[in-house]
Amino acid sequence: MLQQNSLVEYGSRRVIITITAVFCAVLEIIDTTIVNVALNNMKGSLGATLSEVSWVITAYSIANVIIVPMTSWLSQQFGRRNYFAASVIIFTVASFMCGNSTSISELIIFRFIQGLGGGALLVTSQTIITESYPPEKRAMAQAIYVLGVIIGPTLGPPLGGYIVDHFSWPYIFYINIPVGIVAALLALQYVRSPKYAEKRPASEVDWLGIFLLTAAVGALQYILEKGQEDDWFSSNLIIVLTVVAGLGLYCFIWREMTYQYPIVELRVLKDGNLRMGVILSFVQGFGLFGSTFIIPLYTQTILGWDATQSGMLMIPSTLMVAFMMPIIGQMIQRGVPHKYLIAVGMIIFFVYSLLTYKIITPQTGAENFFWVLMIRGVGLGLLSVPISTMALSTLKGVEIGQGAAFSGMMRQLGGSFGVALITTYLSRDIIGHRSNIANHLDMYDPDVQNRIHGIAAGMQAKGMAPNVALKSAYTLMDGTVSVQATVLSYMDIFLYVGCMFLICVPFVLIFIKRSKAKVSMADAAH
Repeated sequence: MLQQNSLVEYGSRRVIITITAVFCAVLEIIDTTIVNVALNNMKGSLGATLSEVSWVITAYSIANVIIVPMTSWLSQQFGRRNYFAASVIIFTVASFMCGNSTSISELIIFRFIQGLGGGALLVTSQTIITESYPPEKRAMAQAIYVLGVIIGPTLGPPLGGYIVDHFSWPYIFYINIPVGIVAALLALQYVRSPKYAEKRPASEVDWLGIFLLTAAVGALQYILEKGQEDDWFSSNLIIVLTVVAGLGLYCFIWREMTYQYPIVELRVLKDGNLRMGVILSFVQGFGLFGSTFIIPLYTQTILGWDATQSGMLMIPSTLMVAFMMPIIGQMIQRGVPHKYLIAVGMIIFFVYSLLTYKIITPQTGAENFFWVLMIRGVGLGLLSVPISTMALSTLKGVEIGQGAAFSGMMRQLGGSFGVALITTYLSRDIIGHRSNIANHLDMYDPDVQNRIHGIAAGMQAKGMAPNVALKSAYTLMDGTVSVQATVLSYMDIFLYVGCMFLICVPFVLIFIKRSKAKVSMADAAH
């Protein structure tokens, strides 16, 4: 536990701490998406298969999800300043080693280590920023932090695309090094730790809890990352890991509820607002990472854009989130109930999903996305800060740090579930739509025949032999069917994700209670 002491900062010191923490959070999140566009280059450079190189993403995600729930306990063991600075150093050194990797095995190992350092940065940055502000300005502090969380996934693909196009893939890791060095020095100089009680001896450390958490969450994250690739339960490994995840989670909960010094304090989930906040963090992660995943996928596979163009498309949405942050922070400080802001944000996100459902075609242009993505920015702005502050609004002291760790983990898991479900649904729904279109496409229909012969005639006019031209026309028609089936599947995904947000609205209005007191995070412990 910790003693009472104020960690509020003022003037230039607070500015430096805020910038340091935000940059660390942004770096961590950027690294979850920046490698996506470099996988092909890594594959060729390291002589790896696509399945092997995809572990570069999986290893980082698994490490992230494992370390986040333990941040509160680790901070108490080592002191928040020391833990934060050590996490920055681990992240930075691992980034250098990732760039210097000469084999895919080395790269995967160092990415896992980088994920262990990076996962700690995300939640600890949130507490450091929040505690540096007085109670009346803490909604604004949350807005600053959440802006970094929103910007990260958006900046990753275009930044990664630019680096790969103009330099080489190791530089997507090397760019972390100068920022990491400066952040570590500033953290050691400026970040302060709460005054904790004497740390527990090694004999009282919940080693079994750490093992069970690692096994359960690691297995679950692997299932989500690799399930579709391994065809889910047709794979013996997926079946075994499902059993490990289920039993590990059950045993972990039993251990934490009965052990005197648990690694994760599950009793904090008795708070109704935190339970609701954890669920909403999951939904928010599903929508944020799911839409950040699906839009670039659509623009690259259907519209033929490159990674940089796809990433740049998301910039207006990010700018709108930045514009919304101070407004939302002011509204919360003036007493507007969290539940109304969250409910409106979910309705707006549903509107964004519905509009996207209506505009996507095989020929949709960037101009069609502009206002739709601006609406997305408004919706995310109304969701992000209110969910973060509401989840912690009725907690006190050390409980706040534990609650923030739960929210962070569930946001990450929500994103993993979102990407896994979207990937699985796409691969299966496309087959269904393709079959349905083909059933309605009668090759003996005069209109269809005229269309095919018209395409063949155009190819013959360019010098192609008649038999080759006719075969090419049929191939082109088949490709058109595949594109239409894929677009219909994308449309389904946007509609279903929007409906998920809409369904949550009444639960938000019914179950979120208004806190009678200001959120005090001065005693939070990560």
